[in-house]
Amino acid sequence: MDTVVRMRPMDEPDPRAARRDSEAGGGAGPATADLAVSPFRADRDRIVSSPFFARLGGVTQVVSAGGSGLLHNRLTHSLKVATVARSIAERLLASPDAADLARKLGGLDPDVAEAAALAHDLGHPPFGHLGEGVLDRVARHRFNLADGFEGNAQTFRILTTTDVRGPSAVGLDLTAAVRAAVLKYPWSRLHRPRPHPSEMPVPPRGAAEPGDAPGTGSSKFCAYSTEWDDFEQARAPFAGRVEPWQQTVEASVMDTADDIAYAIHDLQDFHRIGVLQHAEVAAELGGWTANALELAGLDPATLDSEARRPGRSLERMRRRLHAKDSWIVDDDAFALAVARVRTELVDDLLSGAFDGSIEAEQALAAFSARWTARLVDGVLLTPSPPTRTGHLTLRAAQWHEVQVLKFVHRRFVLLRPDLALHQRGQASLVSTLVDALDAWLVDRDEAYRLPRRLRDLVELARTEYAAIARAEPELLVGATGEPVRGTDAVYELARGRAVIDFVSSLTDKQAVSLLDALSGRASQPWSESFVL
Repeated sequence: MDTVVRMRPMDEPDPRAARRDSEAGGGAGPATADLAVSPFRADRDRIVSSPFFARLGGVTQVVSAGGSGLLHNRLTHSLKVATVARSIAERLLASPDAADLARKLGGLDPDVAEAAALAHDLGHPPFGHLGEGVLDRVARHRFNLADGFEGNAQTFRILTTTDVRGPSAVGLDLTAAVRAAVLKYPWSRLHRPRPHPSEMPVPPRGAAEPGDAPGTGSSKFCAYSTEWDDFEQARAPFAGRVEPWQQTVEASVMDTADDIAYAIHDLQDFHRIGVLQHAEVAAELGGWTANALELAGLDPATLDSEARRPGRSLERMRRRLHAKDSWIVDDDAFALAVARVRTELVDDLLSGAFDGSIEAEQALAAFSARWTARLVDGVLLTPSPPTRTGHLTLRAAQWHEVQVLKFVHRRFVLLRPDLALHQRGQASLVSTLVDALDAWLVDRDEAYRLPRRLRDLVELARTEYAAIARAEPELLVGATGEPVRGTDAVYELARGRAVIDFVSSLTDKQAVSLLDALSGRASQPWSESFVL
């Protein structure tokens, strides 16, 4: 079977395979000596050869693994997402109807879906989503960067700008198809495209502003203003096939695979180390099942006041789904999903503590394989999806099951007080590290001794922001919305972006060690190479 479903005459170039540097006249060099013939397979190879990909082995998925090898990190997560994404793509292409629809929507290639899945977390900073939130606040409040920081946008910046494997030593020079496939949220925070998706009556998932931060732009987005030209070139082959605010089919495959992997393997991790306890999960799911009608009749104030009682948290989640995802949420499907998760997760897997035995390992492997197969079997490709989902989505039964699985993870892992204590310390570490590096940058007596990587990032960002100031000055606004004018003010933006680029490229351990060195707590001179 030919996995590239978009048919064209042999002499017609495939716009999906277009690379930026080749179009701009970039010369060939060692960076273009790809082993694979397929341009999409070559993209996959470039991504896995990147040091940004290797560093994911030292970046938190949910909590730091501490060298135990028992918990997923961003690297093992990405590998699993890639496996699921390729399986979904191949399954769709095996169906003539789905393959034909995918062709009409711009194409589907398993190599593209796999490459995007491998790349999708490259922009995650130290300590995962916690570090992402800290860097966003610091970028906006300290450095006046309206774009702030967002892990997906940082991924796109790495692929197109800060990695150096392309012919011009800027980015990986990936094909348009793969660059478009990593755009899970295909818009910028504030300005592009016009009209901005946040202004739609029902905004796409992630496009609306955060409720607690009005005026800051979309809560999720995939491109800073500095990478908008790459964004437009990547999306050009899909014009007229998908809406400007919609994911490509391959991006939707990657996004769905990410949801599936995340819903399953984090539960595995925390069962393995004894954090996910049978009694409390059973009480919550059982409490909702036994009292569903009574809970549905409670007013919001009463529900909030009884938040610690079993079943109340799950009822609040059910109501949030109705508010956000009325296009698919269904109370009968929700109840069936709770029952299935209760049977297979609580009554089966969690009923016995993980003790490292062969029997326990087999039970964990069977749970993972069974649920992965069930969720992958639930994928659907639709021609006209609601704005809250992509062209690829899950059937109603599996969609509700994913929501319940993710609820269990959030309620019984992410909201634990001991994890919150640990994360507050990590947040302080990231913020202090940014402050220390920025102070070094503005220290005239010591600036010449900066890490070379940081100096290079400053020069790169200065060039980028100066170009925007000349060509599109309307894009240069601060975090408060005020225009940024003047050489010094533009340089402030560049300096901030460079520090954020630098810190976000560290592993968890490198961030800790670098702050120890900068704080005088290190017992010996810095020896490990801590830059990419």
